[in-house]
Parts: sequence; C-alpha cells; structure tokens
Amino acid sequence: MGEMFVLAREGVEFQVDNVQGIQGGKWDARGTIYLSSIRLIFVAKTPSNSLACFDLPLVYLHGEKFNQPIFGCNNISGQVNPVLPEGAHWSERPPHSFKILFKEGGVGTFVPLFFHLLKAIRAQMPQQQQAQSAPPSPIPEQQPQVDEMMRSAYVDPNDPSKLYLQQPFVSQDGVRRRNYASQGADT
Repeated sequence: MGEMFVLAREGVEFQVDNVQGIQGGKWDARGTIYLSSIRLIFVAKTPSNSLACFDLPLVYLHGEKFNQPIFGCNNISGQVNPVLPEGAHWSERPPHSFKILFKEGGVGTFVPLFFHLLKAIRAQMPQQQQAQSAPPSPIPEQQPQVDEMMRSAYVDPNDPSKLYLQQPFVSQDGVRRRNYASQGADT
C-alpha cells in the first residue's frame, strides 16, 4: 500500500529548530501543511534560507500536543527526530522542536485526523521497536486504514482544510489509475 494524502491546510506558519545549514538553526515560514498516511509535509509559500519544505515522519513524532492559547492562534507543538542515514544513531543529532500555527480559521478537521493517524501508527508499531533507541523506518510496515478513517471524519465548516477523498490506485497490471464518475452520466 502506498502513501495516501489525507488533507492539505493552507494558511499555516511552521517553526522548527536544529535545522542544519541554516544560521542559528531556526526556520520559520508560512505555507501549506499536507497530512498523509505516513508524514506531515510543510511546503513554504516563499522559500527562504535555501529551504522550501520540511518533512515530519509520523513515526518519529513525540511530545506532540494541541495548544489553544488565550492570545494567539491554535497550534500543534512537539518534537520530531531527524531522519538519519542507515547505521546512524539518534544520539548523534538532537530532535527538532516544531510548531504548526493555524493562522486562518478553525482546526476541527485537521486536529482529530492528525491525532487519529498518530494513534493508529503507534498501535501498529511493535513494542520492542518503540523502546529501541535506534530509529525505526520512517515508513511503517503497515499503514493505517486512511479510507476507513475518512469515511467517518467530521468536517468542521470553520476549518479550511482540503480533504483528499479520492486516491489513485494501482491496478493488477501495476498502472496507477483514477476512477471518476461524470455527472449526469448513466452508469
């Protein structure tokens, strides 16, 4: 099963630290965050400091929490371990602290789907892999059943997230195809 995109959310600000190659190690940008079955991908609206996007594998996230400050916008903060070359150890590089600030509208669709995906991925990870200090693969062996989750998702009218309800599928001959039903067509 391949990666499935769940939603896209524009109008967010993304902050992250410990970024190699950036003076001071901190990067802050506005853009779009994509949630897939295996990761979060932030894509900056205007690339800065030679960085245009940042990838957060869901299996590497920890300490995440949803914050609703009295002053300021709702946000999700946490830490993500860096993706390391094979054979490397996490003690070689510190985790990144991140924050996703929702600058435009509600979070009633994004937040439940995000935390549901995290819970599903963590439930599928073997206990011994969770306890290891060596990094697991950023792609889980079994991905959560996103299509089941999407069928029962609550869509908040105040949340401008764009849900991806249809995914390309791989046919028996290995070719990716999309099925579309034209409106008004007799089927």
